[in-house]
Amino acid sequence: MRKIMFVGRSECGKTSLTQAMRGEKITYHKTQYVNTFDVIIDTPGEYAETARLGGALATFCYEADVAALLLSAIEPYSLYPPCITVLANREVIGIVTKIDHRNANPEQAAQWLKLAGCRKIFYVSSYTGEGIPELLEYLREDGDVLPWEEAKAKQDSFNSSGGNYSAVDQKMVEEDDIHKKRRFQKVVVGEDVLGRAITGDGKSVVPSKDVPAKSHVKFKGEL
Repeated sequence: MRKIMFVGRSECGKTSLTQAMRGEKITYHKTQYVNTFDVIIDTPGEYAETARLGGALATFCYEADVAALLLSAIEPYSLYPPCITVLANREVIGIVTKIDHRNANPEQAAQWLKLAGCRKIFYVSSYTGEGIPELLEYLREDGDVLPWEEAKAKQDSFNSSGGNYSAVDQKMVEEDDIHKKRRFQKVVVGEDVLGRAITGDGKSVVPSKDVPAKSHVKFKGEL
């Protein structure tokens, strides 16, 4: 998988997209510093918003194969100047985030990214998962196995062994039989007047209709 670096202003969805691509639960987290997760570099929005911090983006860009400019579909303006991608010595793509928002205007965000110089645009939603498979497919390299391909391989292997749940059902039946056959040793706590052992539930090991098990019981401490 090619390594990608996310660039964009605060709250444009960089960290949420990182979590979605890694299959994690989406939770809000303010990125305070550059985080590297295997093939994803998540950068703070302040690095793109503050001129004197922009040098850090150039530094970390050397570790990435692809730089991604993120722009939310609900942005009222674009952070990126026209033709800014010519300054990068890496491939630069555009990613429009939050396309599932009720106030989303992905077409406008895409036009701003194209004006910045992005020739490849992806439309994604970290919450619905829309567009993320296409992004992962774009970053894959020879030999990479994507999650849905691994799941399909397991399903195909399962189907080739019969295509039903007979093996699973048989395993459950065997486990049930083991539990049914298991016998627990009764705990003897005393004896009744006939000398019969009394178990922890207060009953004689050998019940009798003539002599109730709970009558005239002597417990071990009294024997």
